[in-house]
Amino acid sequence: MNDQVMTDTVPTKYWHALDDGRIQCDLCPRFCKLHEGQRGLCFVRANQNDQIVLTTYGRSSGFAVDPIEKKPLNHFLPGTPVLSFGTAGCNLACKFCQNWDISKSREMDTLMDRADPETIARAAEELGCRSVAYTYNDPVIFHEYAIDVARACQSRGIKSVAVTAGYVCPEPRAEFYRYMDAANVDLKAFTERFYRKICGGQLLPVLETLEYLTHETDVWVETTTLLIPGENDSDEELESMTRWVVEHLGPDVPMHFSAFHPDWKMMDKPHTPAETLIRARQIAMKNGVRYAYVGNVHNKACDSTYCHQCGELLIGRDWYQLSEWNLTAQGCCTACGAQCAGVFDTKPGDWGAKRLPVTLSHYRAHV
Repeated sequence: MNDQVMTDTVPTKYWHALDDGRIQCDLCPRFCKLHEGQRGLCFVRANQNDQIVLTTYGRSSGFAVDPIEKKPLNHFLPGTPVLSFGTAGCNLACKFCQNWDISKSREMDTLMDRADPETIARAAEELGCRSVAYTYNDPVIFHEYAIDVARACQSRGIKSVAVTAGYVCPEPRAEFYRYMDAANVDLKAFTERFYRKICGGQLLPVLETLEYLTHETDVWVETTTLLIPGENDSDEELESMTRWVVEHLGPDVPMHFSAFHPDWKMMDKPHTPAETLIRARQIAMKNGVRYAYVGNVHNKACDSTYCHQCGELLIGRDWYQLSEWNLTAQGCCTACGAQCAGVFDTKPGDWGAKRLPVTLSHYRAHV
């Protein structure tokens, strides 16, 4: 499909017909069953002419160059710029969504920028980006578009990063991650109650995605949990979550604990205290997580990387700005020689904390 003439609607393959005349979408565990003309909960996959189509191919809610640490990925090409983009819609219904204007959009006018895969890859290359991130909304729902962009990027030596909730079925998951180099997976909580009540989904498929990525692919994986006061921030839940990560994924998978701020349908909840994030980090490290970070708060000590063996400061971070760098060209601690898990260049990037909005009209002009 990478030679696709630009169009909004393209056919998909993860669906099957039901005996009652509806079509079932098999991309994610929602299994939306749709009559002709209906859209799934994600809003962008629809039953048209007795097949499931993607209605947003080649359309984006916008492009920007970000620091890779903003995804957040702290162990994947630190300091480098990443070209970020998303589309519209989402296959979960998180009441706390902090990108709700994009993920819950029902207005296709939200998709203001058009770009074919080759244009995105060319823009990333000319902007000096080491990678492209599929973010703002979950790339699972624009599966076909994301894969085509990743293939175009691959041919130019540009990496692909998925920022995702991990809510996807096994067959499309395997196809999707053949083209991804890194992923930050939202582990939104560690109870089925939270996923059902707050997100309209299930926890188990997310855990299965995490285990698949860490044990059956070469994709670099980090997780993020947005801690919401009174919902998923208890010691008991954090103990269970972090022990599961170490036991099932291994101690080298970095965990990010981020601060919630009131948004969308959870305006009644308070901001997450910084102390909660620090406590979560301490619990994670006590249980064997080697790399744990806090997010959405200013705390250089808790957002820097330390050697798991000798405690040496390896990578200093102040928000998204790198400072100290005590890794060898092979990614080892300069003090004791222990390997730091991750994907590192011989030297860190110097993009810093900048955010650069990008329009792709200039890059389309070269087609």
